[in-house]
Amino acid sequence: MFTSLYLIGFVVMALGLAAWFYASEKKKPVKQLKKGFWIAVAVYAVGLIWSVAPIDYKMKTVFRDLMILGASGLVFMLLFRIKKAIVLVLAIWAVAMLYIFRNELSMTFPHYETADTAIAADGELLLEFKEGASAAGLENVLKKYDLEARRAFFPERKFETILDDYLVIDVPDNRIKQLPRIKKALSRLNSVEWLEENEVIQIDDPAENKLPEKIRRKFGVDDPGLEYLWGFEAMEMDKLYNYLRDNNIKPKKEALIAILDTGIDSKHEDIRDNYTSTQKKYDDDPRGHGTHCAGIAASVSNNSLGIASYAPDNDFVQVTSIKVLSAFGSGTQKSIIDGIIEAADKGADVISMSLGGRSNQYKQRAYEKAIKYARDAGAIVLASAGNSNDNAKNFAPANSTGLITVSAIDSDLNRASFSNHVTDVKMGIAAPGVQIYSTIPGNKYDSYNGTSMSCPYAAGLVAVMKSIKPSLNTEEAYDILKNTGKDTKDTYRTGKLIYPFEAVKAVVK
Repeated sequence: MFTSLYLIGFVVMALGLAAWFYASEKKKPVKQLKKGFWIAVAVYAVGLIWSVAPIDYKMKTVFRDLMILGASGLVFMLLFRIKKAIVLVLAIWAVAMLYIFRNELSMTFPHYETADTAIAADGELLLEFKEGASAAGLENVLKKYDLEARRAFFPERKFETILDDYLVIDVPDNRIKQLPRIKKALSRLNSVEWLEENEVIQIDDPAENKLPEKIRRKFGVDDPGLEYLWGFEAMEMDKLYNYLRDNNIKPKKEALIAILDTGIDSKHEDIRDNYTSTQKKYDDDPRGHGTHCAGIAASVSNNSLGIASYAPDNDFVQVTSIKVLSAFGSGTQKSIIDGIIEAADKGADVISMSLGGRSNQYKQRAYEKAIKYARDAGAIVLASAGNSNDNAKNFAPANSTGLITVSAIDSDLNRASFSNHVTDVKMGIAAPGVQIYSTIPGNKYDSYNGTSMSCPYAAGLVAVMKSIKPSLNTEEAYDILKNTGKDTKDTYRTGKLIYPFEAVKAVVK
């Protein structure tokens, strides 16, 4: 938006300057022209100030633009002294301005649109190609800019989705400065349905905390680490355990939770009996983030070890790993979409994504196509709201249509100081996310902060709900969580706090 204001302001300034010179030469009133010129200056200034770029770059931009306008002023003076050549000089000026606009002005700020969010170095763009369209135009652009294109996604049920029509476009290093021009050229092709950046995702390093204060509430299971789970006390987990036991509630299926993350330590003492492997390469976790999330969602309950999850007898859920992030905690939009597709193809009932980041684009269609693919396969998808104390609508995949977005609260039921708010996403709820004690690799346990922790809390509950009612879909699950949830001290911004006892009761009914 602000880049557009900058461009509009500059163009109107240039045209206004020409009209001003012309009117002055012809002795005509210039009052309205002056007013219009200064309005254009204001528009230009707003666009310049609010566009994403370093301050020194903006100063250089102002200097360049003033030089262009100054040169234009000299041209206009020349026009009126050499009146016989006025048409020729005006034509030369117009051509020069068009060249400057296309090759300089229009590319002033798009290069910096990725300043807050990096894009992948290997495969910068995701392109949706129209099915049955001619590839001739695309091939011409690829050849012109030395681009490489390859198929992006490989869903098993390819006839049920258009994800197999996506290409990943790799821009060589020596062409990266031309990325705005390349995007424009690709977007103009009739064969291209949609184009978006393959953004890089980097999980936040969860702050390691001293152990939370011990709680005294008893839950009827023998896991020693429960004394550190203030979230269990806030959610009154003993009521859920008693309800399941007293009413002899049995699952109709064992719901599978797919944790899309850095991997899971499949041999962890408090996870292994609830773990099922999809690929051996996913069964370790050099970072620890995925293992922490897995313990929250599906640790083994009542085994005299560590912590517990939502079902005291462990018959309700299994957990698996889909590794979409590196050991450094980074991934790309493509790797995450690959993970969603793979989880759906492996039969996941719930997909938990404790990842994401600020997005450059208001909408990512590839994410939404992948989420729809998973939903059509019967999965419910959840994502963390993000840890920037901002609006979750500006973060992906938290802002994607068709998933449940999870914010974080602290032990006083306040919105966590770091948690994004979910006011402007369609399906937002809250779960504990501060000083969350859970599993880490090597049969160890630690306490982390983040909406990364609140997301698997919600995912674990949804999985128990789906094990009891396998036909449960996303909207039904969200409505139950919302209608049975507890108020926080900032419900408007956090959404309702999940309340397992009432949520499971609602599913059983």
